[in-house]
Formats: sequence, C-alpha cells, structure tokens
Amino acid sequence: KDLSAALNAVRADAFALYMKTKNFHWHMSGPHFRDYHLLLDAHGDQIFAITDDIAERVRKIGGITIHSIGQIAKLQRIADNDADYVTPEDMLAELHEDELALTLRMKAAHTLCDDAGDVATASLLENWIDESQRRAWFLFEATRK
Repeated sequence: KDLSAALNAVRADAFALYMKTKNFHWHMSGPHFRDYHLLLDAHGDQIFAITDDIAERVRKIGGITIHSIGQIAKLQRIADNDADYVTPEDMLAELHEDELALTLRMKAAHTLCDDAGDVATASLLENWIDESQRRAWFLFEATRK
C-alpha cells in the first residue's frame, strides 16, 4: 500500500510537470525560442511516457492507480503555474527545480522498494531518476550565464 501510494504521488507529479512543461513549451518566446521550444517538447514527451509505466507498475503490485484529474490535483506536489507571462529564464529555472523535486520523490519511493524487496519497481525508478536528472541538467545548463 505504501509503495502504491508513493508511486501514485509520483505519477500525479509527473502529470503536473508534464502539463507545466507543455505550457511553457507553448508559451516560449525570445531569441532562443526554437531551441527551448524543442527542448521542452522532448522533455514533455519523456515525462508523459513514464505515466503509463507507473500506472501499470501500481496495478502489477496490487494497487489502484489515479482515476481522474481531480485525484491528480489532490496528490500533486509540483505547483501549477497559471501566469499569463513567464520569462524564458524563469520557465527553465522553475522546471529545473521541479525536476529536482521529482527526483527526490522518486528516490523516496525507491527506498520503499528496498524495504519491500521490490527490485522490479526499483529498477524502473532508477531509470526514471536518471532521466529526470538528465532533464534537470539540461535545464540548468540552458540557464547558466
């Protein structure tokens, strides 16, 4: 139950981060528009791809997964950004912080896997952690002066 709950929370955060990433992708502007637009599109695709894998893993270990947008809103810990305008630099910096937070939450779920002896879920989380860290690295480097 604890692992299913942790994975559902990670999944809710992944959906929230996916939506924020796509929002920033759609509203990107400025001299680096094309590069940032493409970067965020690729990041969004990666983030969305894990949502199905997480849900299937929750079901495989006997849990019930998220049913609705409302449930995502209750479980998500990554804040939405509904601002009409965000500078490109602030977009990338905010996504960088969100990726770091997602990584920490996946690491916490990984600890539960270790406690439960669930090597299959731990293995998936290790790959997702690596992908999140890579996205965070790209976002950090894109904002360096």
